[in-house]
Amino acid sequence: MASSQGYGDILAKIASLTSAHNEWRLRLSLNLIASENVMSRVALKAYISDFMYRYAEGKPFKRYYQGTKFIDELEVLTAKLIGELLGSDMIELRPVSGTIANASVFRVLAEPGDKAVIAPVQAGAHVSHTKFGTLGALAIEQVALPYDSESMNVDVDKAVKLIEEVKPKFAVLGGSVYLFPHPVKEIADAVHSVGGKLVYDAAHVLGLITGGSWRNPLPLGADAMTGSTHKTFPGPQGGLIAFTDKALYKAVGKTVFPWWVSNHHLHRIPATAITALEMKLYGRDYASQIVSNAKRLAEALASEGFNVIGEHLGYTKSHQVVVDVRKQGGGAKCAKLLEDANIVVNKNLLPWDPPEAVKDPSGIRIGVQEVTRLGMGLGEMEEIARLMAAVLIERREPSEIARRVSEFRKDFVEVKYSLDEKEAKISTILDLIE
Repeated sequence: MASSQGYGDILAKIASLTSAHNEWRLRLSLNLIASENVMSRVALKAYISDFMYRYAEGKPFKRYYQGTKFIDELEVLTAKLIGELLGSDMIELRPVSGTIANASVFRVLAEPGDKAVIAPVQAGAHVSHTKFGTLGALAIEQVALPYDSESMNVDVDKAVKLIEEVKPKFAVLGGSVYLFPHPVKEIADAVHSVGGKLVYDAAHVLGLITGGSWRNPLPLGADAMTGSTHKTFPGPQGGLIAFTDKALYKAVGKTVFPWWVSNHHLHRIPATAITALEMKLYGRDYASQIVSNAKRLAEALASEGFNVIGEHLGYTKSHQVVVDVRKQGGGAKCAKLLEDANIVVNKNLLPWDPPEAVKDPSGIRIGVQEVTRLGMGLGEMEEIARLMAAVLIERREPSEIARRVSEFRKDFVEVKYSLDEKEAKISTILDLIE
């Protein structure tokens, strides 16, 4: 019989690394990664369940496994809650990420060799929209929509002409790095006029949409909206798709499984339902505070001497702030210095960067959705700007600032805009085995 004796050092290392990560990211550092968030304790309790061990291939009540009677009901309930937030009764929850959601829709809309027009990288395209990612893997030809540097967005007039010429099978808006809403109606009208469809990737802004701070792209003409459930929508990692086109909804449903997903990680479903309920109750306040915080952080960073992108447009209308840090040594250097100071951001390409600059781009991308959920407001955004300036402009020792960051963070460890844990009364697998 195997024994754990002799493996004590390995177990200790596993425990040490896990605990150190939790302590650092949840108590000592400022997480400003724009694609991350934290779940509430109620959602976390719903996440830690026996569902994490189980399979449920297929659709609710039409599974290829037995033992799914509870997840069937939960999945239908979760789709209903999400649908109420988005104004659609056609919700697909099985994609395990936003990228898988994109792939599921793209595969239905085009065959290899067909064309798709996408928002250019400068206007926010995610890698899954491009020839370097999912679009390339499906052998669909990428055509970039024209970019207007003044509006920092898709150039509508030129885009309409391009769509009329190219006649793509579909267009993609939304994405990974964008500060301002994309022109949904104009592009939808253009692509529909040539028989194509519009896909809106709401991975980053799903919480802003469900919270009412950004307009819902579905009634504006999007045929499908893909999303992630763990960014501004503060749930477990996962993906979803909402539809206005019934035929597309049915076709994608037959493609998600078995093409892209077998088991769809069932334990995220009840946690997603809890988060949807929290967004129904508190989403408007949360989304509004996110946008206000992002704008204030951008203004404060500019006051500290940073070159914040988009000043002439008010800096941002999303959860993101983008900073040109070439004068401070470039994106890679600045992201590392900030990490050493317990401030976590990511390096990022800016509109003028060539693709090969991806390892050391001109900018950094900042997101405020997580610190907002921890209760930070406008005053805290000003303090974050001061801390970043101390590292990158004043050139203070990162370890000195790291201590200041950890002291600052001590007052912000509880998740806000969330359900009361005592009222939820959710029993987890831990309750059963303890």
